[in-house]
Amino acid sequence: MDVSIESSWKKVLEPEFSKPYFENTASFLHAEKKQGKTIYPPGKQIFNAFEMTPFSALKVLLLGQDPYHRPGQAHGLSFSVPRNTVPPPSLKTIFAELNADTGILPATHGCLEAWATQGVMLLNAILTVEAGKPASHSNIGWMEFTDAVIRTVSEKKDNIVFLLWGNFARSKRSLIDPSRHCILEAAHPSPLARGAFYGSRPFSKTNAYLVSKGIDPIDWHL
Repeated sequence: MDVSIESSWKKVLEPEFSKPYFENTASFLHAEKKQGKTIYPPGKQIFNAFEMTPFSALKVLLLGQDPYHRPGQAHGLSFSVPRNTVPPPSLKTIFAELNADTGILPATHGCLEAWATQGVMLLNAILTVEAGKPASHSNIGWMEFTDAVIRTVSEKKDNIVFLLWGNFARSKRSLIDPSRHCILEAAHPSPLARGAFYGSRPFSKTNAYLVSKGIDPIDWHL
């Protein structure tokens, strides 16, 4: 894979990169590209969540499922899209809850890089997808890798806020030590959840926890 991994993540995840599952994942992606298939996000952005939020700076881990599968949307950060892309419905729901929770007005774009650079890791459990085929890479090894990421964060860090939205993300709760971290669960922000995400107040709850531990809060403005 044509990627690089930020140095502090590379150090703590080093054992994973030589395991057979990781090598098989890389081989699968190379084979798919040789067959002319379009994979999202672009190769250099597959590990964007790690690049933008170093392990050493991590405060919050917001877990998504897999990348957007339409052109121009996925750029390696869960829920986020590039600035020149219309925010998808789930992101609009997130912005509406952000406004209700904190008073911050919805952004005119859907790029969440400003969160990532403050220590909010926007991690998808599955890091790639074939164009037009959601969850198409759910069984190629990525979840073994990202499960290891979540376990590593739980074991090697303290006072991290884990935001688990929807049943898929909530299924990862068992990987996290609740005695050392804050786990905030909520419904998925998808419109299919019929508004169940509203009222969960994840943004103010995250900052209240961080402040209680003497950690600078997140500025949620974009």
